Amino acid sequence: MLPQANLFVAAPLKAEREAELRDLLASMNVSPGVVDPANPIVPFGQFDRLHFARFVILDDQSLEDIHTAYGLPRRDYPLMLGFIADFDGDADDFRAELASRASDGLRRIFSCCQDFTPDSDLARWMKEREQPAATMYVNWVGNTVRRIREDDALRLAIEGHLQERASEFSGKGPRELRRLLKEFVESEIAAGRIKLTEEEPTPFGWRVRDVLDLIGVPLVLLILSPLLLLYLPIFACQLRRREKTDMEIAPRPTSSHAAALARIEDHDVTNQFSAMGSVKPGVFRRWTLSFFLWLVNYTARHIYTRGHLSRVPTIHFARWVFINGKKRLLFASNYDGSLDSYMDDFINKVGWGLNLVFSNGIGYPTSNWLVLDGSKDEQNFKYFLRRHQIPTDVWYNAHPGLSAVDLKRNMLIREGIANAGMTDLELQRWVALF
Repeated sequence: MLPQANLFVAAPLKAEREAELRDLLASMNVSPGVVDPANPIVPFGQFDRLHFARFVILDDQSLEDIHTAYGLPRRDYPLMLGFIADFDGDADDFRAELASRASDGLRRIFSCCQDFTPDSDLARWMKEREQPAATMYVNWVGNTVRRIREDDALRLAIEGHLQERASEFSGKGPRELRRLLKEFVESEIAAGRIKLTEEEPTPFGWRVRDVLDLIGVPLVLLILSPLLLLYLPIFACQLRRREKTDMEIAPRPTSSHAAALARIEDHDVTNQFSAMGSVKPGVFRRWTLSFFLWLVNYTARHIYTRGHLSRVPTIHFARWVFINGKKRLLFASNYDGSLDSYMDDFINKVGWGLNLVFSNGIGYPTSNWLVLDGSKDEQNFKYFLRRHQIPTDVWYNAHPGLSAVDLKRNMLIREGIANAGMTDLELQRWVALF
């Protein structure tokens, strides 16, 4: 199994070159929200291990909120460029491939950033400006770009064969149907029309880190449990005192902001989402958010690795990343369906999880005991989220037209072809996939 990795490069812009950068990024699209995979700046389609990528100018429109809510001086952070990628394999290898295949285009883009010079080592420059994810979610760990494409080609071939030979398959039981389809697939592989590549081995280093994390986090919690239990009543008092006084800031987004976001959405079954905002001031909120994102990351790494995040099956990749000394948080995801359905999914199924993280952000709808209410105030929650959303300038998807549910179905079809030991019930479920 080849696991997935990610990177998020963030660098301050040269203010005088912002307009130039926006024009350059726009030139990579065939229309707003639709990238040209073969664009000459960064030809994303040439990277056969790249799932998703985006360039986004991190223009936070909510910086005044800290003054509005707490009377503290507005913090004016430099405008930043973010480059985010989700890919198969090792991050160092991916950075090296980027530097090799897209050096000229990336240099044009990053030349608009501070501290980038013509003689900068591109891969090293990106690595030095990476912001590690506090929490990272992968829909199905080990499902590579190559496998996704092979699985979809297999499904299309089988469905086409079933339609062409419908009379031959009529009345056949599930076991006989599987036998005939397996023979067809084997003949297609022999003819070179279908390719089913064996999985790459799991890197030893990744496996070691995964086991250490699997054991280490519970061990740390066990060691700290006496202190955590002693602190819990104090934490509850500190939390409630803040929840009762924190201000909501959730005005309806302006029509121009809503229009700018709408232009880049719903061009495919999958969408992108980029949002950022400031963490509520003080050490208490910063450490509360850090602690719970650490726990969420553990569940995403070891529990929710097979097609769903809690009860939400529509997310391909997602991340929460601290920036500016943990004073601000970026959330970026790739999800299926419309934004409204995406938000409704979370509100109805894991609203408590939204509150656990986002209630630590300035202006979030009032939550109680960290996990209650908050997102249940549906309209204000949606206004809050939409207001903090920022337009993604360039977004690439390696498997357009395929939802996360489609990817799971295709994977199960392939596994069924290979698995001769399925029970009758398993065979019936497998046949129902077509």
